[in-house]
Amino acid sequence: MATTHTHATGHQVRRRASELSAFGVLILLAGAFLPIMDFFITNVALPSIDASLHASASSLELVIAGYGVAYAALLVLGGRLGDRYGRRRLFLGALIGFVLASLACGLAPGVGVLIVARIVQGATAALLVPQVLATFHHTLDGEHKARALAMYGATSGIAAVVGQLVGGLLVSADIAGTAWRPIFLVNVPIGIVVLLVAARIVPATRSEHPVGIDLPGTFLFAATLVALLVPLTEGHSLGWPWWTWLLLALAVVLGAVTYVVEKAAERRGEVPLLPPSLLRLPSMSRGLIMVLAFSIGFGAFMFVFALTVQDGLHADALHGGLAILPMALLFFAGSVLAPRLISRFGRAALSAGAVLQLAGLAWLVAVLVVDWPHVSLWAMAAPLALTGAGQSMLFAGLFRSVLTDVPTHLAGIGSGALITLQQSGLALGVATLGTLYIGLAPHGVSHAFATVEYVHMGIVALLAVGVAALPRFTQTTSRTPVVEA
Repeated sequence: MATTHTHATGHQVRRRASELSAFGVLILLAGAFLPIMDFFITNVALPSIDASLHASASSLELVIAGYGVAYAALLVLGGRLGDRYGRRRLFLGALIGFVLASLACGLAPGVGVLIVARIVQGATAALLVPQVLATFHHTLDGEHKARALAMYGATSGIAAVVGQLVGGLLVSADIAGTAWRPIFLVNVPIGIVVLLVAARIVPATRSEHPVGIDLPGTFLFAATLVALLVPLTEGHSLGWPWWTWLLLALAVVLGAVTYVVEKAAERRGEVPLLPPSLLRLPSMSRGLIMVLAFSIGFGAFMFVFALTVQDGLHADALHGGLAILPMALLFFAGSVLAPRLISRFGRAALSAGAVLQLAGLAWLVAVLVVDWPHVSLWAMAAPLALTGAGQSMLFAGLFRSVLTDVPTHLAGIGSGALITLQQSGLALGVATLGTLYIGLAPHGVSHAFATVEYVHMGIVALLAVGVAALPRFTQTTSRTPVVEA
């Protein structure tokens, strides 16, 4: 009987694989691109927002933190809702909400409205993005799924780099005197196009084993993230008041309570928000740690590089955005080649990507330290390009690896956990290594950058060795695993 069920399920997966076309994959990726880009596009616009709305330093921090915390806290819930109520339905509804929130951001008359709109933007992004990975996992099989997952990983990295580039271009263009507002308003026409096309070509899917909403787990998990990320993001600018330390201690307690509650729910036969058994799968337990580490270093790099170019080298928003262009171009080129190279060389391709990234970062640090303060953007182009090429390979491979062992009917939960760890890592990188940079910058910008990047290089070196613990791609991506809960 079990054999018959597995055969039937495999037949259904092969039949469904044709339901999502290559163009459908691109449309879903476009929908995911906007929310990811919006986390980074604001970095280069903060001086313009400050000048326009006369915002305080802590308010400017909240413009970024409000989005990031809402995004990270609700991602797993977004995956669960898509599994239960339909991924296309939730994708389209969340995209409408994201477009409206972007419009509210672009038209915000004051910083208070902007912060609230950013929180709504982050919440709708959290409902939208998990549907992309879950739809890939449910409708594609074998190499088609592997390629789509690699493209998603590439899209995430490209969106981060392009965010700062596009942000610099739009702010410098000062279209009709609107200064920073186009960085949000640009989402409106793009979002509408994606919405109209996705409604016609993206197949409607939902989990074959829908489960209830885990309200205790959802509340505890969101509270844990808020208690962790808010003080880490706001603490430095506010001088680390007592309540920031209290929240950090509370985050530890809430994390422990969340684990106990989720484990008890699973023992009762329920499917909690974050099933401990799912997190114990080899691809999840190992891959998620590596995604978190990679994202901490990546988020910190994007943040401190933007500050180094704008504050240290006194480049304007346009040149600050253009400085990252070599990295963006090679990240894109590497992402196109990554699926084929990973399929052929497996984990060795990821290790090679980590080594390339390590070499690029070391070269970039040497250029900045030796030539400071007379560093041209051209001098940084080659090391940035090498860094981007390495990042693309490592990023795509990690995303492809994490979901390898996840059962199809838990795709939404696995996707939500993956993106939550990625988003949390980006925020942690800014909050920790970014804070280290800000503290050291008054004593020398180049050495502050170098110190942060030495830590970043240590993370990348560990990843170069750690990829050996990941599942073998050639053995696990040729099929969609059928595992019952």
